[in-house]
Parts: sequence; structure tokens; C-alpha cells
Amino acid sequence: MKNLGILLSGRGSNFVAIADNVAAGRIPNARIAVVISNKADAPGIEIARSRGLTALVIRSKGKQREEHEREMVAALQKHNIDLVCLAGYMRLLSPWFVQQFPQRILNIHPSLLPAFPGLEAQQQAFAYGVKVSGCTVHFVDEELDHGAIIVQRAIPVLDRDDEHSLAIRILEQEHLAYSEAIKIVLEANFEIVGRRLVRKITAP
Repeated sequence: MKNLGILLSGRGSNFVAIADNVAAGRIPNARIAVVISNKADAPGIEIARSRGLTALVIRSKGKQREEHEREMVAALQKHNIDLVCLAGYMRLLSPWFVQQFPQRILNIHPSLLPAFPGLEAQQQAFAYGVKVSGCTVHFVDEELDHGAIIVQRAIPVLDRDDEHSLAIRILEQEHLAYSEAIKIVLEANFEIVGRRLVRKITAP
């Protein structure tokens, strides 16, 4: 059984989608061992508690980044986390944090990376006038929205779309893509070649 650690700062809709898929057996041999937020009022923490999951608040406000991250890493290690999943965690992780979990931290971004990294990616895509957008699940490395891509899902940008409707349609794909990526990583049937994640062909 693989232990997932979820980090969030807000509503945690991707966390809910992951939790639903774990409960339904769509991510086999996995359990959510701990949910951690840096904000006490994050709705995702209440959702986690209502589902009977271990949920911790490790506040970041008023602390040095290093102190906060050491508390986070200690909590994740205490729960023997195999994979860290960022689900709307609104803080940049330091290189030191990333190095504690090499190729074991995932993030989801609401664009087809490398296009539109950073904040408000959906608004960036809409303003740029792209005809196709989507989402990307990737490994986290020391650079922002940069690690090797695991899963991408694309959607057309419709003429009737506005920023809000586009964001909703991308989020629907995020909920599918994240669980798909977790399953791929936990199966460990891949290798990283340059920047590319290449699935290994298994004999029938």
C-alpha cells in the first residue's frame, strides 16, 4: 500500500477528486495518509476531517520558510509518504524541500506546459487567444512549473468561452488527469529520458 500526502491551501477540489478515486479503487493500492494545509481556514482541511482522514494545519504565516518546510517534511516523513501531491498548495517549494522527495512530488497546472506557467494560467491562455488549452500534471523540480510531464489533457477553447467557463472546463479535466498521473507514478513502469516520461512496454 502506497501512502499519499496531500498539500493544499484552499478548497482542495483536486484533493476531493483524488480521494474519491482512491476510495473507488481507481488508484489501486493507495491510501491518503495525511492532508496538510498551511492555512487553518482552508475548506479542504474540513473536507478531509469529514472523511475521517488525518488532516494537519502547519501554519506558514509568521514563520521563516525554512522552519515551515522542516515542519512539513517532518510530518510527511512521520506518515511514511511515498508520493506528495500538491492540490492547490499556494507556496513555492524550496530546492531543499524538493530534494527530500526526489521524483516523488506531483503538481497540476491549468495549462499545457510549457505555455503559461505561474499564476492565472487560464486567464493568460484566454487573453492570448489560444484555440487549445488544458492541464498538465508534472513532477516538481527546483524550477517553477518545470518538471517532467506525466499527463496532459487538452480541450478546445470555444468561441462562447469566457475566462470563467474556460477555467471550469479545464478543472474538469484536472480531476481526471491527476488521478491518472498518480496511478502511472505508483505503478513505476516508466523512465525519464531527458525531459520525457516514457512508459515501458510490458509483455502480454
